[in-house]
Amino acid sequence: MSFDHHDSARIPADIERPDKIVFGLTARQTGILAAVALALWLAFLALRQHVSTLAYFAIAAPIAAASAGAVLASRDGLSLDRLAAAAIRQARAPRHLVTAPGGVFPPPEWAPAAPPALPAPLRLPAGRVAPDGSIDLGADGTAVLVECTTVSFALATPGEQEALTGALGRFLNSLTGPVQILIRAEAIDLTASIARLEESAPLLPHQALEDAALEHAAFLAGLAASRDLLRRQVILVIREPSYRGQGEASASRALRRADDAARALAAAGVWATTLDGYQAATVIAAACDPWQLVPSGSPDAVITREAS
Repeated sequence: MSFDHHDSARIPADIERPDKIVFGLTARQTGILAAVALALWLAFLALRQHVSTLAYFAIAAPIAAASAGAVLASRDGLSLDRLAAAAIRQARAPRHLVTAPGGVFPPPEWAPAAPPALPAPLRLPAGRVAPDGSIDLGADGTAVLVECTTVSFALATPGEQEALTGALGRFLNSLTGPVQILIRAEAIDLTASIARLEESAPLLPHQALEDAALEHAAFLAGLAASRDLLRRQVILVIREPSYRGQGEASASRALRRADDAARALAAAGVWATTLDGYQAATVIAAACDPWQLVPSGSPDAVITREAS
Protein backbone atom coordinates (compact mmCIF):
# COMPACT_ATOMS: atom_id res chain seq x y z
CA MET A 1 0.00 0.00 0.00
CA SER A 2 1.35 3.41 -0.94
CA PHE A 3 0.23 6.84 0.13
CA ASP A 4 0.43 10.12 -1.72
CA HIS A 5 2.65 12.59 0.09
CA HIS A 6 1.59 16.21 0.04
CA ASP A 7 3.51 19.34 0.81
CA SER A 8 3.20 20.39 4.44
CA ALA A 9 3.64 23.67 6.23
CA ARG A 10 5.43 23.98 9.56
CA ILE A 11 3.29 25.54 12.30
CA PRO A 12 5.07 26.85 15.43
CA ALA A 13 4.13 25.14 18.67
CA ASP A 14 3.51 28.49 20.36
CA ILE A 15 0.96 30.23 18.15
CA GLU A 16 0.82 33.16 20.59
CA ARG A 17 4.53 33.90 20.23
CA PRO A 18 4.97 37.67 19.67
CA ASP A 19 6.28 38.87 16.33
CA LYS A 20 9.94 39.81 15.99
CA ILE A 21 10.39 43.29 14.59
CA VAL A 22 14.14 43.99 14.48
CA PHE A 23 17.32 41.91 14.95
CA GLY A 24 15.22 38.93 16.05
CA LEU A 25 13.78 40.89 18.99
CA THR A 26 10.15 41.41 19.89
CA ALA A 27 8.66 44.84 20.49
CA ARG A 28 8.83 44.33 24.26
CA GLN A 29 12.48 43.23 24.18
CA THR A 30 13.40 46.10 21.88
CA GLY A 31 11.68 48.63 24.13
CA ILE A 32 13.37 47.39 27.31
CA LEU A 33 16.84 47.21 25.77
CA ALA A 34 16.41 50.63 24.14
CA ALA A 35 15.34 52.13 27.48
CA VAL A 36 18.36 50.61 29.26
CA ALA A 37 20.72 51.81 26.52
CA LEU A 38 19.24 55.32 26.64
CA ALA A 39 19.55 55.44 30.44
CA LEU A 40 23.17 54.32 30.32
CA TRP A 41 23.95 56.87 27.58
CA LEU A 42 22.34 59.73 29.53
CA ALA A 43 24.25 58.66 32.62
CA PHE A 44 27.47 58.68 30.60
CA LEU A 45 26.79 62.21 29.35
CA ALA A 46 26.12 63.37 32.88
CA LEU A 47 29.19 61.70 34.44
CA ARG A 48 31.83 61.93 31.74
CA GLN A 49 33.28 65.10 33.28
CA HIS A 50 33.75 63.34 36.62
CA VAL A 51 34.46 59.69 35.74
CA SER A 52 36.85 58.33 33.18
CA THR A 53 35.37 56.55 30.19
CA LEU A 54 37.08 53.26 31.04
CA ALA A 55 35.80 53.28 34.61
CA TYR A 56 32.28 54.13 33.49
CA PHE A 57 32.16 51.32 30.95
CA ALA A 58 33.52 48.92 33.57
CA ILE A 59 30.48 49.79 35.72
CA ALA A 60 27.96 49.98 32.88
CA ALA A 61 28.96 46.73 31.16
CA PRO A 62 27.64 44.40 33.94
CA ILE A 63 24.41 46.42 34.06
CA ALA A 64 23.93 46.11 30.31
CA ALA A 65 24.78 42.40 30.36
CA ALA A 66 22.38 41.70 33.22
CA SER A 67 19.60 43.61 31.46
CA ALA A 68 20.19 41.77 28.19
CA GLY A 69 20.28 38.41 29.97
CA ALA A 70 17.08 39.12 31.88
CA VAL A 71 15.25 40.06 28.67
CA LEU A 72 16.73 37.56 26.21
CA ALA A 73 17.15 34.45 28.39
CA SER A 74 14.06 32.43 29.18
CA ARG A 75 12.93 29.51 31.31
CA ASP A 76 9.72 27.56 30.76
CA GLY A 77 8.74 30.03 28.08
CA LEU A 78 9.09 33.12 30.30
CA SER A 79 11.89 35.67 30.27
CA LEU A 80 13.93 36.09 33.44
CA ASP A 81 12.51 39.54 34.18
CA ARG A 82 8.96 38.16 34.10
CA LEU A 83 10.03 35.25 36.31
CA ALA A 84 11.56 37.72 38.77
CA ALA A 85 8.38 39.80 38.80
CA ALA A 86 6.28 36.66 39.35
CA ALA A 87 8.59 35.57 42.20
CA ILE A 88 8.21 38.97 43.87
CA ARG A 89 4.40 38.80 43.55
CA GLN A 90 4.38 35.28 44.94
CA ALA A 91 6.60 36.26 47.87
CA ARG A 92 4.33 39.21 48.74
CA ALA A 93 1.09 37.24 48.32
CA PRO A 94 -0.70 36.05 51.48
CA ARG A 95 -0.10 32.45 52.47
CA HIS A 96 -3.52 31.73 54.02
CA LEU A 97 -6.69 32.23 51.99
CA VAL A 98 -10.26 31.62 53.20
CA THR A 99 -13.66 31.84 51.56
CA ALA A 100 -14.95 35.16 52.86
CA PRO A 101 -17.14 37.03 50.35
CA GLY A 102 -17.76 39.80 52.88
CA GLY A 103 -14.08 40.22 53.74
CA VAL A 104 -11.96 39.05 56.66
CA PHE A 105 -12.76 40.80 59.92
CA PRO A 106 -10.17 41.22 62.70
CA PRO A 107 -10.73 39.35 65.99
CA PRO A 108 -12.59 41.21 68.76
CA GLU A 109 -10.68 43.13 71.37
CA TRP A 110 -11.64 40.67 74.11
CA ALA A 111 -9.91 37.79 72.26
CA PRO A 112 -6.98 36.44 74.32
CA ALA A 113 -4.43 36.53 71.49
CA ALA A 114 -4.60 37.85 67.98
CA PRO A 115 -3.06 35.84 65.12
CA PRO A 116 0.19 37.21 63.72
CA ALA A 117 -1.43 37.77 60.31
CA LEU A 118 -5.04 37.60 59.22
CA PRO A 119 -5.90 35.37 56.26
CA ALA A 120 -6.83 36.99 52.99
CA PRO A 121 -10.13 36.35 51.21
CA LEU A 122 -10.03 33.74 48.46
CA ARG A 123 -11.13 35.25 45.16
CA LEU A 124 -12.30 32.59 42.72
CA PRO A 125 -12.77 33.54 39.07
CA ALA A 126 -16.07 31.64 38.84
CA GLY A 127 -18.98 33.27 40.65
CA ARG A 128 -21.79 30.81 39.88
CA VAL A 129 -22.61 27.93 37.56
CA ALA A 130 -26.03 28.07 35.88
CA PRO A 131 -28.08 24.90 35.21
CA ASP A 132 -27.37 25.24 31.48
CA GLY A 133 -23.62 25.01 32.15
CA SER A 134 -22.69 28.67 31.70
CA ILE A 135 -20.11 29.83 34.26
CA ASP A 136 -20.31 33.42 35.46
CA LEU A 137 -16.82 34.96 35.51
CA GLY A 138 -17.91 38.41 36.61
CA ALA A 139 -16.13 41.16 34.69
CA ASP A 140 -14.39 38.54 32.52
CA GLY A 141 -17.68 37.39 30.98
CA THR A 142 -19.08 33.86 30.75
CA ALA A 143 -17.44 30.50 30.07
CA VAL A 144 -18.82 27.19 28.85
CA LEU A 145 -17.09 23.80 29.15
CA VAL A 146 -17.23 21.35 26.24
CA GLU A 147 -15.93 17.79 26.71
CA CYS A 148 -14.28 16.38 23.59
CA THR A 149 -13.22 12.93 22.47
CA THR A 150 -9.89 12.25 20.79
CA VAL A 151 -8.87 10.78 17.44
CA SER A 152 -5.83 8.70 16.50
CA PHE A 153 -3.76 10.92 14.23
CA ALA A 154 -0.74 8.60 13.98
CA LEU A 155 -2.78 5.66 12.64
CA ALA A 156 -4.44 7.73 9.91
CA THR A 157 -3.22 7.76 6.33
CA PRO A 158 -1.58 10.95 4.99
CA GLY A 159 -4.81 11.81 3.21
CA GLU A 160 -6.82 11.33 6.41
CA GLN A 161 -4.25 13.34 8.36
CA GLU A 162 -4.59 16.17 5.85
CA ALA A 163 -8.39 16.04 6.20
CA LEU A 164 -8.16 16.09 10.01
CA THR A 165 -5.72 19.01 9.94
CA GLY A 166 -7.95 20.90 7.52
CA ALA A 167 -11.02 20.36 9.70
CA LEU A 168 -9.16 21.54 12.79
CA GLY A 169 -7.82 24.54 10.84
CA ARG A 170 -11.34 25.50 9.76
CA PHE A 171 -12.48 25.30 13.38
CA LEU A 172 -9.61 27.52 14.56
CA ASN A 173 -10.23 30.02 11.76
CA SER A 174 -13.91 30.23 12.71
CA LEU A 175 -13.21 31.29 16.31
CA THR A 176 -14.68 34.65 17.25
CA GLY A 177 -13.61 34.73 20.90
CA PRO A 178 -11.20 33.33 23.46
CA VAL A 179 -10.89 29.52 23.58
CA GLN A 180 -8.71 27.31 25.79
CA ILE A 181 -7.95 23.64 25.15
CA LEU A 182 -7.45 21.93 28.51
CA ILE A 183 -6.06 18.39 28.77
CA ARG A 184 -6.28 17.13 32.34
CA ALA A 185 -5.65 13.81 34.05
CA GLU A 186 -7.22 12.56 37.24
CA ALA A 187 -6.89 9.45 39.38
CA ILE A 188 -9.44 6.65 39.03
CA ASP A 189 -10.89 4.52 41.83
CA LEU A 190 -11.76 0.99 40.63
CA THR A 191 -13.10 -0.25 43.99
CA ALA A 192 -16.77 0.09 43.08
CA SER A 193 -16.28 -1.48 39.65
CA ILE A 194 -14.44 -4.47 41.10
CA ALA A 195 -17.11 -4.97 43.77
CA ARG A 196 -19.91 -4.90 41.20
CA LEU A 197 -18.10 -7.38 38.99
CA GLU A 198 -17.66 -9.80 41.88
CA GLU A 199 -21.31 -9.40 42.94
CA SER A 200 -22.78 -9.80 39.46
CA ALA A 201 -20.52 -12.66 38.32
CA PRO A 202 -22.57 -15.48 39.99
CA LEU A 203 -25.71 -14.18 38.23
CA LEU A 204 -24.30 -14.71 34.74
CA PRO A 205 -26.00 -17.47 32.71
CA HIS A 206 -22.88 -19.57 32.09
CA GLN A 207 -19.98 -20.75 34.22
CA ALA A 208 -17.45 -19.59 31.62
CA LEU A 209 -18.87 -16.07 31.78
CA GLU A 210 -18.67 -16.10 35.58
CA ASP A 211 -15.05 -17.26 35.48
CA ALA A 212 -14.20 -14.57 32.92
CA ALA A 213 -15.87 -11.88 35.05
CA LEU A 214 -14.03 -12.96 38.20
CA GLU A 215 -10.76 -13.15 36.27
CA HIS A 216 -11.31 -9.63 34.97
CA ALA A 217 -12.09 -8.40 38.50
CA ALA A 218 -8.84 -9.93 39.74
CA PHE A 219 -6.98 -8.29 36.88
CA LEU A 220 -8.45 -4.88 37.75
CA ALA A 221 -7.57 -5.38 41.43
CA GLY A 222 -3.98 -6.20 40.56
CA LEU A 223 -3.82 -3.27 38.18
CA ALA A 224 -5.10 -0.86 40.83
CA ALA A 225 -2.62 -2.21 43.39
CA SER A 226 0.43 -1.96 41.14
CA ARG A 227 -0.22 1.17 39.07
CA ASP A 228 -1.36 4.74 39.45
CA LEU A 229 -4.43 4.72 37.24
CA LEU A 230 -5.31 7.93 35.46
CA ARG A 231 -7.88 8.94 32.94
CA ARG A 232 -7.46 11.78 30.48
CA GLN A 233 -10.11 14.35 29.79
CA VAL A 234 -10.07 16.97 27.04
CA ILE A 235 -12.05 20.10 27.85
CA LEU A 236 -12.69 22.98 25.48
CA VAL A 237 -13.23 26.19 27.49
CA ILE A 238 -15.18 28.75 25.48
CA ARG A 239 -15.26 32.23 27.01
CA GLU A 240 -17.43 35.07 25.86
CA PRO A 241 -16.63 38.57 27.17
CA SER A 242 -19.41 40.53 28.82
CA TYR A 243 -20.21 43.98 27.49
CA ARG A 244 -21.70 46.51 29.93
CA GLY A 245 -22.97 43.88 32.32
CA GLN A 246 -24.89 41.86 29.71
CA GLY A 247 -24.35 38.57 31.52
CA GLU A 248 -27.34 36.72 30.02
CA ALA A 249 -26.39 37.81 26.50
CA SER A 250 -22.81 36.63 26.94
CA ALA A 251 -24.06 33.28 28.27
CA SER A 252 -26.28 32.82 25.22
CA ARG A 253 -23.41 33.68 22.90
CA ALA A 254 -21.08 31.26 24.69
CA LEU A 255 -23.61 28.41 24.45
CA ARG A 256 -24.17 29.17 20.77
CA ARG A 257 -20.41 29.12 20.15
CA ALA A 258 -20.23 25.76 21.96
CA ASP A 259 -22.83 24.32 19.56
CA ASP A 260 -20.92 25.74 16.59
CA ALA A 261 -17.69 24.22 17.91
CA ALA A 262 -19.34 20.80 18.28
CA ARG A 263 -20.51 20.89 14.66
CA ALA A 264 -17.10 22.06 13.41
CA LEU A 265 -15.18 19.42 15.36
CA ALA A 266 -17.51 16.66 14.17
CA ALA A 267 -15.91 17.02 10.73
CA ALA A 268 -12.62 15.91 12.33
CA GLY A 269 -14.21 12.90 14.04
CA VAL A 270 -14.24 14.63 17.43
CA TRP A 271 -17.48 14.31 19.37
CA ALA A 272 -18.03 17.36 21.60
CA THR A 273 -20.65 17.63 24.34
CA THR A 274 -21.51 20.80 26.24
CA LEU A 275 -21.44 20.12 29.98
CA ASP A 276 -24.49 21.08 32.01
CA GLY A 277 -24.37 22.86 35.35
CA TYR A 278 -23.77 19.76 37.48
CA GLN A 279 -21.09 18.38 35.14
CA ALA A 280 -19.31 21.75 34.87
CA ALA A 281 -19.33 22.17 38.67
CA THR A 282 -17.90 18.65 39.02
CA VAL A 283 -15.04 19.45 36.63
CA ILE A 284 -14.26 22.69 38.49
CA ALA A 285 -14.29 20.91 41.85
CA ALA A 286 -12.04 18.16 40.50
CA ALA A 287 -9.62 20.76 39.14
CA CYS A 288 -9.37 22.32 42.61
CA ASP A 289 -8.60 18.90 44.14
CA PRO A 290 -6.80 16.89 41.43
CA TRP A 291 -5.80 14.05 43.79
CA GLN A 292 -9.39 13.23 44.72
CA LEU A 293 -10.24 9.79 43.37
CA VAL A 294 -13.18 9.66 40.97
CA PRO A 295 -15.25 6.50 40.47
CA SER A 296 -14.86 4.66 37.20
CA GLY A 297 -17.72 3.94 34.82
CA SER A 298 -20.28 1.26 35.43
CA PRO A 299 -18.81 -2.19 34.64
CA ASP A 300 -22.08 -3.43 33.14
CA ALA A 301 -22.56 -0.45 30.83
CA VAL A 302 -22.63 -1.23 27.14
CA ILE A 303 -19.78 0.38 25.22
CA THR A 304 -21.22 2.20 22.23
CA ARG A 305 -20.05 4.69 19.68
CA GLU A 306 -22.14 7.24 17.86
CA ALA A 307 -22.66 6.55 14.20
CA SER A 308 -20.73 8.81 11.86
